Amino acid sequence: MVMTAKNKNGQMWFDCEGAPIQAHGGMILKYGERYYWYGENKAGPNVPSSTGGRKVDFIGISCYSSANLIDWENKGLVLAASTKPNSPLSKERIVERPKVIYNHKTATFVLWFHSDDDHYLTAACGVAVADSPLGPFTLKKVFQPNRKDSRDMTLYQEGEKAYLIHSSDFNKTLYVAELTDDYQDVTGLYTKLLIDQEREAPTVFNDQGQYFMITSGTTGWEPNGALYSRSPYLFSPSKLIDNPCEGENYRQTFFGQSSYVFKVEENFYLMLDHWQPDNLQASGYSILPIEIIGKKKRDLSIPWRVEPFGGRIDEGGTHIE
Repeated sequence: MVMTAKNKNGQMWFDCEGAPIQAHGGMILKYGERYYWYGENKAGPNVPSSTGGRKVDFIGISCYSSANLIDWENKGLVLAASTKPNSPLSKERIVERPKVIYNHKTATFVLWFHSDDDHYLTAACGVAVADSPLGPFTLKKVFQPNRKDSRDMTLYQEGEKAYLIHSSDFNKTLYVAELTDDYQDVTGLYTKLLIDQEREAPTVFNDQGQYFMITSGTTGWEPNGALYSRSPYLFSPSKLIDNPCEGENYRQTFFGQSSYVFKVEENFYLMLDHWQPDNLQASGYSILPIEIIGKKKRDLSIPWRVEPFGGRIDEGGTHIE
């Protein structure tokens, strides 16, 4: 294993072999004593889309593994592009924002992703399953949850229950939908959040009975100001409160976009993608500490830090503050 120089926020990150990490729009899952980082592999040239936008032909969903959240080993593709014509996994398709959760009842890993054509008119979710965090994942279905269009999305797990949060109504409104016990479908129970607020790139977490959601505005590849909301109930209306970012370029979310929030010990961290739309494979990452302020009102602050995790993670993967 080749040990690389420490990665820096806002830049491209590199794995233990010195190769660029290709795990965009993704998330980090802890299983056992290891962490697994899943994301879009964009290690290909930009190609024009049917709408005149910029994209990379679908390659697959990557997985990287680490024992300490610092040194990442490339484990390859856990869901690869298909050569079958008209497959929802063909290279011409859009496969974005992969999220993986573990189902203890079925002992399976369940992957959800945004599935689309390059006109962004299909607006569906794909669901795949595997017996190992390293895959390979087998595609089970592609569908519109509760017959609603689904674009940027994330998963939220609480105990044995799990939920899909997705942009819908052509990115006008966010929905939260309950998943079935096997996490492979929706139950039909859902509600609207942030109605007509045009938010995307949702991330969700709970701290001391408050549900927080950090989202992005809908400005395409152009960075914008993140906003957060909070509510005592996941299914109750939320109100946008403020931009939690602090520091230079906070109005543009440090030129990043939210992708996931995860927890290490008792501390939450926000993952950002720093998109490079003219060369998507060169897009970078940040992982920033979330500071929760106050006992009752509970506001969020996300200060800019050059060091991933704000320097709070040591070489052994332990929180040091």
